Amino acid sequence: MGILLGLVTALTWGGADFVARFSTHRIGTLRTMFYMQFTGFLLLTVSMRWFGGWGHLADGSGWQPWAWGLLAGLLNACATLSLYRSFEIGKMAVVAPLSASYPALTLTLSWLSGDHLSPARSVGVALILFGVAVVAGGEHLPDENSRQPTNANTRGIGLAIVAAVGFGFLFWLLGIRIVPRVGAVQAVWMIRLTSSLLTAAVILSAAEPMHLPRGSVRWMALGMGTFDTLAFVLSNRGMQMEHVAVISVLGSLYGAVTVGLAAIFLREHISRWQWAGIATIFGGIVLIST
Repeated sequence: MGILLGLVTALTWGGADFVARFSTHRIGTLRTMFYMQFTGFLLLTVSMRWFGGWGHLADGSGWQPWAWGLLAGLLNACATLSLYRSFEIGKMAVVAPLSASYPALTLTLSWLSGDHLSPARSVGVALILFGVAVVAGGEHLPDENSRQPTNANTRGIGLAIVAAVGFGFLFWLLGIRIVPRVGAVQAVWMIRLTSSLLTAAVILSAAEPMHLPRGSVRWMALGMGTFDTLAFVLSNRGMQMEHVAVISVLGSLYGAVTVGLAAIFLREHISRWQWAGIATIFGGIVLIST
C-alpha cells in the first residue's frame, strides 16, 4: 500500500508543479506560492476531523510538535519558493528532474544516521549526482540557433538544485522526526500554515498587492493547493508504512511526470546531453528504490 501511495504522490505532485509554471508566469512566484499554500491550509483545516483530528498538536504533548512542524514549514517554504522561481525562469524539462534529485540527499542522510546503504543504492546516488552535473552543464552549451548560453535557464538550474537540497533535508526529517512527533496529516497542516504566513509576510513587506486570484488563476490556485496538499498527505502516510527513502524516491518521480507534460504541451528544446543526464537521474532513482 505504501508503494501505491508513493506512486500516486508522484502523479499529483507532477501535475501540480506543471500548473505552477503557468501561474508563476501570470502572477509571479510569491503570489503563486501563497495561494497554493493557503488553499491547502484551508482545505486541511476544514477537513481535519476526517483525518483523525489534531493529534499531537492538541493532545497535551507540549511545544515540541509545534516546533517540529514549524521547522518543516520553514524548510518547505524555502524549497518551494526556489522550485517555483526555477519554473518561472527556466525550462520545466530541465529544472524538474534537477529538483527531483533530492532522494540522493535524503538517502545519504539516512545512511549517515545509521541506515544500511546497499551497493545498488550507492550506485544510484552516484548516477543521480552525475546526471545533475550533466543536465546543469548542458545548459551552458551554446544554443543551436543563437550559439550563446541562456542565462535565465542557468539561474533556474541553480534554484532547482537549492530546491533539491531543501526537499532532501525536509523528507529526511519528516520520516525520522516530524511525522512520528506531529502526525502525517498534522505535519502537512503545519507546513501549509507556516509557509502561508511566511510568504504573506514577504509579500506585505515588499508592498505588493494581495488581491484574490481571478479567472483561470483562481482555478490554478485551487488545483495546485488541492493536489500538492494531497501529495504531501499521501507521502507522509506512505512513510508510516514503508521505508522513508523508498517513499521519498517514489514521490520524486514527479519530475518524470513534469518532464512528460512539458515535452507534450510546451515543446521545450532539450539538448541530447541534457536528455542523457535526465535519463541518468531517473535511472539512479530507480536503483535507489530497489
